Amino acid sequence: MRGKVFIAGLGLIGGSLAKNIKKSHPQAEVIGYDIRDSELRLAEALGVIDRRAESFKDGAEQADLIILAVPVVQTEAMIEQLAHLQLKKDVVITDTGSTKKKIMDCARQLTAKGISFIGGHPMAGSHKSGVAAAKELLFENAFYLLTPAASADEKPLAVLKKWLEGTKAKIIELPAEDHDELTGVISHFPHVIAASLVHQAERYNQQNSLVSRLAAGGFRDITRIASSNPEMWRDISLHNKEVLLELLQHWKEEMEQVINLLEKESGPRLYDYFNRAKAFRDQLPAKSMGAIPAFYDLYVDVPDYPGIISEVTAYLANERISITNIRIMETREDVYGVLVISFQSEKDRSRAKSCLEKRTNYDLFLA
Repeated sequence: MRGKVFIAGLGLIGGSLAKNIKKSHPQAEVIGYDIRDSELRLAEALGVIDRRAESFKDGAEQADLIILAVPVVQTEAMIEQLAHLQLKKDVVITDTGSTKKKIMDCARQLTAKGISFIGGHPMAGSHKSGVAAAKELLFENAFYLLTPAASADEKPLAVLKKWLEGTKAKIIELPAEDHDELTGVISHFPHVIAASLVHQAERYNQQNSLVSRLAAGGFRDITRIASSNPEMWRDISLHNKEVLLELLQHWKEEMEQVINLLEKESGPRLYDYFNRAKAFRDQLPAKSMGAIPAFYDLYVDVPDYPGIISEVTAYLANERISITNIRIMETREDVYGVLVISFQSEKDRSRAKSCLEKRTNYDLFLA
């Protein structure tokens, strides 16, 4: 497609969309804007954007497509600015925020003027951040949720989908209220729970420092999302307050049931409780990208001797398999330890498993 695409916010998501649009629509011009001048200059130097905008106003007023790739509170502020600018008649505006109802409510000031705004939420991420981590394939096979207003014209929606075609994402349309309920259940609420588990561990660690040492394994893995940006999650939680309050009330009732089962020492009912959870969890899609970036960990039983890590990583490097993280669990002299290697994708993990199976006799298993 031809036209000018203005992307405000050049972090991981904005930068990745810029790279994707530049590749899939080579006749388009991608203009960037970021309040962080360092990220803006880096985006220009890396060729992520074609050029920088002189200002938010300058970039927005010449754009055919505007993408607001900033945190939700900043998105609202930018929508306020857009409502007072001289935008192109057929401009399409979208965002990438994790909550949608408040954003769509705010955008009514645009739609009241005949300006097309379509809420968007690419459900993709990475352990890295910033424009330097941007990659055009970030959204491939990920869900990309769009929340057009009920009265929205079909043409702007079709135009936006055409611009996003190269992402190879699974685009789903749904009402903003449904979006916030769904993401509340499978993303926002788990972040609150993960943070609460960490707070509980911190309290007990004050009484016994062994807590933090023993938490280095599975506990650290299941609470990793608690390490996410606290400013971002403060804003998301407040934006989706009603959904979170309802979920937390249900969680409170659920925990009261568990307390009751334990107090009554009801073995059969506890078994049923855990068994039903296992059955539902086991039938969840294993290879689909969801709201929370998936683990792609490979566990390798290795002997504990000097050079073992460099030996394993050298095998992977020879086949140009990129790793995102590596750590050792419970290694002791003369005892096999577990080397945990994390990868960006299922494909990379599968390649690594095949590589190590060919070159070593170590036991390998997936989490």
